[in-house]
Amino acid sequence: MAHTRSALKRVRQSQKKQQQNRSQKGVLKSQIKKVLAAVEAKDRATAEKEFSAATKLLDRAGCKHMVHSNVAARKKSALARKINTLGS
Repeated sequence: MAHTRSALKRVRQSQKKQQQNRSQKGVLKSQIKKVLAAVEAKDRATAEKEFSAATKLLDRAGCKHMVHSNVAARKKSALARKINTLGS
C-alpha cells in the first residue's frame, strides 16, 4: 500500500479512472453489439445508424487510450465490412 500523500492520491486517481474506463468500455461493447444485431437482422439502415455511433465511440476510445488506436481502427473496419455485405 502507498505511504506518501502523493502516492495515496495517485491510488485514488487511478481507481477513479479505472471505473470510468470500465464504464466506457461497456458502453462501447454494447454499441458494437447493436451494430452486429442489426447486421444479423439484415437491417442496413439501422446498422448504418448504429455504426455511426459506434465509430464515434471507437475513435474517442482510441484517442483516450482506453483501447489501442489500431484496435479501434480494426474494429471499425470489420464492422464496415459486415455492413457492406448487406448490399444496398
